Amino acid sequence: MLLTGSQILIECLKEQGVDTIFGYPGGQVLNIYDELYRHQDEIKHILTSHEQGASHAADGYARATGKVGVCLATSGPGATNLVTGIATAYMDSVPMVAITGNVPVPLLGKDSFQEVDIAGITMPITKHNFIVKDITKLADTVRRAFKIAKSGRPGPVLVDITKDVTAAKCEYTKASKDEITFDEYVTVTSEDLEETLTLLRGCKKPMVFVGGGAVISGAERELMEFVELLDCPVTDSLMGKGAFPGDHPRYTGMLGMHGTKTSNLSVTECDLFIAIGTRFSDRVTGNATRFAQNAKKIHIDIDPVEINKNVIIDKRLIGDIKAVLHLINEKLDQQSHEEWMNKVEESKKKHPLTYQNNILTGPYILEKIDELVGENAIITTEVGQHQMWAAQYIKYRKPRTLITSGGLGTMGYGLGASLGAKVGMPDKTVINIAGDGCFRMNMNEIATATRYNIPIIQVIFNNHVLGMVRQWQTLFYGRRYSQTILNDKVDFVKLAEAMGAKAFRITKKEEVEPVLKEALSLNEPVVIDCIIDNDDKVWPMVAPGAAIEECFNEDDIKEK
Repeated sequence: MLLTGSQILIECLKEQGVDTIFGYPGGQVLNIYDELYRHQDEIKHILTSHEQGASHAADGYARATGKVGVCLATSGPGATNLVTGIATAYMDSVPMVAITGNVPVPLLGKDSFQEVDIAGITMPITKHNFIVKDITKLADTVRRAFKIAKSGRPGPVLVDITKDVTAAKCEYTKASKDEITFDEYVTVTSEDLEETLTLLRGCKKPMVFVGGGAVISGAERELMEFVELLDCPVTDSLMGKGAFPGDHPRYTGMLGMHGTKTSNLSVTECDLFIAIGTRFSDRVTGNATRFAQNAKKIHIDIDPVEINKNVIIDKRLIGDIKAVLHLINEKLDQQSHEEWMNKVEESKKKHPLTYQNNILTGPYILEKIDELVGENAIITTEVGQHQMWAAQYIKYRKPRTLITSGGLGTMGYGLGASLGAKVGMPDKTVINIAGDGCFRMNMNEIATATRYNIPIIQVIFNNHVLGMVRQWQTLFYGRRYSQTILNDKVDFVKLAEAMGAKAFRITKKEEVEPVLKEALSLNEPVVIDCIIDNDDKVWPMVAPGAAIEECFNEDDIKEK
């Protein structure tokens, strides 16, 4: 049938099962928005307060649902406002398609109004990108974009469409959605499998490290079976939270700069380290040359580029985590490491996470949140101290229940992501944890929440400082607090109320539970301003450049 480019785009989105778009209109996407108006019963559009909020919402939607998130913006500043969100998705392997408009083909390269080379700008931070200047190529390009975004190691794809293409007409033929089968991404040979099994059977102190790839793969069942067969402790990265239950007896807590002492010390002592779906971030390894020096290392990942990139390994298995673990589980006989497990358990008792009990603190609030919502919530975060506390003190029991910016560390990410998560998973309680510094970045998205009555709960840890930067200034910069003090007159309760949200302020511990219970009972956007101490810190910590076994806490500093 003969359709315009805008009509073809909408039909292709429907082919891909898209039910929600987050975006902001403008001149070069008017034809697309006009067509969206005609299809508003099939594709819901959420108008965010800023294009960056749209990109983060599409990201949060993708992480919560496992589907491809979609955002839409006009040319020029509309497109460039998506860049931080695209980079955030790229660093954390999130399937997202960002659609932008551009000036008509005759005006390209002429410094036209709101013209920018968004394909060139985003080339380093997308899995692939396209500029469509020929309507006959539009449908296939959109289909390719979705396949690329979700296949293999997922990531963001940008599709830039000139305005004249959205108005032109050509024949459109409907196509079916291209389903991805992850078995095609397994390159493990029988020899690889036997060498791996030899290592697994020969070790005495194995340790499994779970990264975000296990969440993306949906490998939680295979992971549990593997860990039980190997009889070993489990640690994880920030992105791997929930792939293995955070309340399981084998779980030792997070690994790395703000990981538990038990995890860091056990990895240092283990004789076999099995890394599953991870890129060995510097925040995990500390000094990479001293990381797990006593261990043989097995690395399972879908992306061969990650092998030996940051840490030299002994055995690599390339493929989808779920499929590779299934192959191993079929062959691996039951192992027993009782002595090792007992030693790790003693370490957990010796080195628990601790915080000040006599004042209102972030960890106390997070423990209350975990107590009240359990596994029935999705937690999103911004970046900083509150993010690390959320990783430490909430026990993520299921995958896709912590949504956070791990690789790029994007302040301002969480609120938009919480909107996307709630839209995608309306039956889940969604709570965004933010510091006051992060909340300022994109707090305008509270207006989006109230416009659509998206009932997210925004918890602000308000310490009137940029907490994590201040912590580094305290420990490593002689307490010179350069530009990290936020003692101003901003009232987050009044601000939230001005944007139409219900708002509370908490100043003491006994207020936490009743306020949280009331917020959870309301079916509307809620902002909770929690006043905490400006010198509260995230413990344990590994100093930059140090090995992870050199982790320390406040007591260690006092003993020195």
